[in-house]
Amino acid sequence: MARIDLIDVSKTLTDRRGTFSIRDVTLRVPDGQTMVILGPSGCGKTTLLKLIAGLIVPDAGRVLYDGVNVCDLRPGDRRIGMVFQNYALYPHLASRTNVLSYFLFRKKTPALDSLAREKYRRTSELMGVELTALLDRKPPTLSGGEKQRVAVARCVTRDASLFFVDEPFANLDQALRERYRVNLKLLLREYAITTVYVTHDHHEALILGDVLAVMDRGDVAQVGTAEQLYHTPKNEFVAGFLNLHTGSPPISFVDAAHLPESWSLGDVRIGVRPEDVDVSTTERADGVPASVASTLRLPFKDETLITLRLDDEEIYARTSGDHRFAAHQRVWVAFKRYHVFDKPSGARLSSAALASRA
Repeated sequence: MARIDLIDVSKTLTDRRGTFSIRDVTLRVPDGQTMVILGPSGCGKTTLLKLIAGLIVPDAGRVLYDGVNVCDLRPGDRRIGMVFQNYALYPHLASRTNVLSYFLFRKKTPALDSLAREKYRRTSELMGVELTALLDRKPPTLSGGEKQRVAVARCVTRDASLFFVDEPFANLDQALRERYRVNLKLLLREYAITTVYVTHDHHEALILGDVLAVMDRGDVAQVGTAEQLYHTPKNEFVAGFLNLHTGSPPISFVDAAHLPESWSLGDVRIGVRPEDVDVSTTERADGVPASVASTLRLPFKDETLITLRLDDEEIYARTSGDHRFAAHQRVWVAFKRYHVFDKPSGARLSSAALASRA
């Protein structure tokens, strides 16, 4: 296995769409763990992955595998397995041969043959009948989702020290996507393979990632576990991007003037998660008045999403059960926990919880 370190890595790329830069990225992928690079479209996720894999040479900085600078080492000499969105399968070879292509182009030895059989057996077990049915067909006869399955199987069958994976399940239907996510996680855990995995899918990131790196316009905004990023976000971007709960916005931002203790906070913004907004129909000393804009029942979660108006600002609350609120109804809201952000920079200054609710 291997640990990956990026030290002050920068790269500027120019194409018909304009100029894009990765700027002074320093990052560590721990040995044997899966780092998911997460971010919006165009933020540089795939570019960063290609810099780590050696498909793009950095303008500055170093890429280290186990402390060794590999910037001058060809990708083919790095013992890496890659799955990208374009599949890169051999069109004239059957899928079975594509899956075993790493071993096909190496000198035959009993040890290599034994390794190939074991890797192939384990890959087939993990990927199941959906792969087996494709093995005797060539890539031109496969759909996009079928090609993707073969490409993933080829990657995990290699004798690789590192995996680099870019949106491998994008073209699969929902049922297969859910199954392969779990199977891939089991394989990565079993073999403890250091992996860099790119996706924009939060659910996928939470399943696969031991650690997440959130990117914003060429910068790595924050690195940590999902819990660390969610509960202690570095800035407003991270707080507003990572969403652990489907069905509602991840956070609401309001002026600190809406809090009873605003005098002690200064000129800052408050970020509050929907699950941390307490809604009451009776006045409370630790709350502020608001009006109900709308409600949305989430039956499978046994929750209700409430949209609230605080003067000219809007916040969201998640409540358990089927709470009945009428549009324009006057209520009182209190924040059980909230984050304080600097207005000019967006940096998180602190987090707080109501003493009566802590």
